[in-house]
Amino acid sequence: MNKAWWKESVVYQVYPRSFCDSNGDGVGDLNGITGKLDYLKELGINVIWMSPVYKSPNDDNGYDIADYQDIMDEFGTMEDFDHLLSEAHNRGIRIVMDLVVNHTSDEHAWFMESRSSRENDKRDYYIWREAKDGKEPTNWGSCFSGSAWEWDEKTQMYYLHFFSKKQPDLNWDNPRVRDEVFHMMTWWCEKGIDGFRMDVISMISKPDGFPDGPIPEGALYADSAITCNGPHVHEYLQEMNRRVLSKYDIMTVGECAGVTIEEAKKYANADGTELNMVFQFEHVGLDAGEVDKWCKDKISLPALKANLTKWQTELNDVAWNSLFFCNHDQPRVISRLGDDSPVSAKCIATMIHFMKGTPYVYQGEELGMTNCPFGSIENYRDIESINAYHELTEANLREPKELLSCIAYKSRDNARTPMQWDDSENAGFSTGTPWIMVNPNYKEINAAKELADPDSVFHYYQKLIKLRRDSEWSELIVYGDYELLLPEDEQIFAYTRSLNGRRLLVLCNFSDRMAEAELPDGVGEKVLSVLINNTEEMPEVFGNLRLAPWQAICCEIA
Repeated sequence: MNKAWWKESVVYQVYPRSFCDSNGDGVGDLNGITGKLDYLKELGINVIWMSPVYKSPNDDNGYDIADYQDIMDEFGTMEDFDHLLSEAHNRGIRIVMDLVVNHTSDEHAWFMESRSSRENDKRDYYIWREAKDGKEPTNWGSCFSGSAWEWDEKTQMYYLHFFSKKQPDLNWDNPRVRDEVFHMMTWWCEKGIDGFRMDVISMISKPDGFPDGPIPEGALYADSAITCNGPHVHEYLQEMNRRVLSKYDIMTVGECAGVTIEEAKKYANADGTELNMVFQFEHVGLDAGEVDKWCKDKISLPALKANLTKWQTELNDVAWNSLFFCNHDQPRVISRLGDDSPVSAKCIATMIHFMKGTPYVYQGEELGMTNCPFGSIENYRDIESINAYHELTEANLREPKELLSCIAYKSRDNARTPMQWDDSENAGFSTGTPWIMVNPNYKEINAAKELADPDSVFHYYQKLIKLRRDSEWSELIVYGDYELLLPEDEQIFAYTRSLNGRRLLVLCNFSDRMAEAELPDGVGEKVLSVLINNTEEMPEVFGNLRLAPWQAICCEIA
């Protein structure tokens, strides 16, 4: 058993723009985060992952970086960052930065030089191609709609951007680019940060020969997945590990769209030659449509169990899992898997927090924050949602009202509404006008109310985190083996965790109806203790199992 602090941690993701505004300009900032560190310490987490705070023109909310070694004006100064880092460390909380190096902003100094002329010294820091038959070099599509290629009038060539046209992709095949990136990463490590979450890191190596890809029916371009897990990605990450990561005691997690089990075993291998863990997205893609994600399908519980179990069992002792449902790119899980009720929030949390891996809590998830009723497309701020609405409706591929209802269900902006601190104006997020609308349910769902209620979602998360980090069952919860029970049951998610002769049984009813089942022979004979139960009812665990609507329980069994 290879133990590590990052395996035993619970990570809390902060989306700085929406977390806490300290100066009344309607935008969250670094000092706002510092002011809420005691809240996070009370919750029990010990790692903060911050979405990007670097200098940026904000075409994609900070994921378009103009300077990796400076702070966005709206968020504060480098002195504010240093203060946050120091205050977090004083409370035993580590800070993980968001590393965005698949692309930069088109306002980054490297790109401004690169596009200045074909002969510029930094021309091949980015990916430039001649037109092909008078149009784009390939049929690749951007993740944010439209072509992945943008015409540059001055130098009469196309540059590649798998996201916004203001986010040109770096050319990782150029060793000078890698040198620049590794130098920058070292600078942050020397400053004392505790790790990196690596944005779309599986996309840094483009396919050899730049081939056209198949265009799905109903789509306009080939899927951007064509660039995932490219031919040199592991070579580049091993170089990064040798030159930077292995020199520091830090945590690394790669956002790996399109990753397979076999690829994940390489990215997050137990030998430690690349990254500590990856984010895979198969489980949150189970409700995607045939062409794109814009639909209102529900995730099938048997399919979810099969997928999560695959990752639990096949990475066991080979690589390490990340445990999550929510982040800044996903709608609120309580509105996706649950029914917006506190008891369903607790059920979902129980299921994910007792699995093997490192859990991630996204801001507001610990309060049971829900999707937001935005209404009109004009209320959205997310470039992905806005572009998809206009592209698909203007091409007559989708009916506006129907598409808008799908965007309301799936938009990334659902996760980006301001953190709901109390029931005062703007949910206590800002004294100014928030950059994005506040969810109108903040008077019912907010931190102040939940801190005062021992039966709240907050206190339930607090207990889950304490069980993992500081209890007699901690080692079992972190390192124990996983086994799925009742794989075909449409309502109940049940599994065991086992280590050194001790066993936990986790039972979760993912429905608003009473659930009944019979556990397989050999699971156990009696309950030794109950670790957590989200209702007052104690089910008869062995024999004719009955779980109340949304009931979740974890108990030690013999």
